[in-house]
Amino acid sequence: MPEKIWSTIKAEISEQIMHEPVLASFFSKRVHQHDSLESAISDLLASKLASNDVPVSTLKQLFHEAFITDSTLIQSVLKDIIAIKQRDPAVRAHADIMLYFKGFQAVQAYRVANWLWRQERENLALYLQSLISEVFTVDIHPAAKIGSGIMVDHATGIVIGETCVLEDNISIMQGVTLGGTGNETGDRHPKISSGVLIGSSAQILGNVFIGEGAKVGAGSVVLDDVAPHTTVAGIPAVVVGKPRADQPALDMNHDLNSTD
Repeated sequence: MPEKIWSTIKAEISEQIMHEPVLASFFSKRVHQHDSLESAISDLLASKLASNDVPVSTLKQLFHEAFITDSTLIQSVLKDIIAIKQRDPAVRAHADIMLYFKGFQAVQAYRVANWLWRQERENLALYLQSLISEVFTVDIHPAAKIGSGIMVDHATGIVIGETCVLEDNISIMQGVTLGGTGNETGDRHPKISSGVLIGSSAQILGNVFIGEGAKVGAGSVVLDDVAPHTTVAGIPAVVVGKPRADQPALDMNHDLNSTD
């Protein structure tokens, strides 16, 4: 599958060059000069996150090592690309996701930080988290556990805490906080099941469980568990309905009062 998506991206870029030759050098540097998706993603993220302390070449090598060493990382990259292409009507091409979508880029950089954390290289993982937060305005603790098929739309202001667990096929809008209450220690962050849709600026706080296929309305503050296939909204959030779809993250319907 990596080769198929990579071939698709290269073909899309070849067509885009014809329509916008001003970007020919950019397209060549970011896509055509690479022989694999792993190489292109590593180079792109390194160029975004490099600093005086850690240059592009070092970061590129680090990212590439992670993607090559742990094949699950690139598989997650692919599933995220496919998820965003299917769910976001603004997406014209797979290449656009890789090149321009900072939510996608931030999540892939987090995946490397998480890989470092699991390798017991915590200091470098935290350093990378800091860079990701500064560059993308997305703050994901490297110890958080995040599945694949993740769509982080617009991404600005996303916070995901240290003991968060996110399963597969979740959609998160801008400004969402998956955080602690501030008065807990240990396992203190939300657990989000598959298929969940979280509306913009929602706050889910504490070690609460959001059941499979649930929907959290924009601007809500969730302090208690949410049952599967339930819609909640408000401050504090209460049950207001039931999603039409089993996996609202996939259809992106934000209607709060829909019922079967």
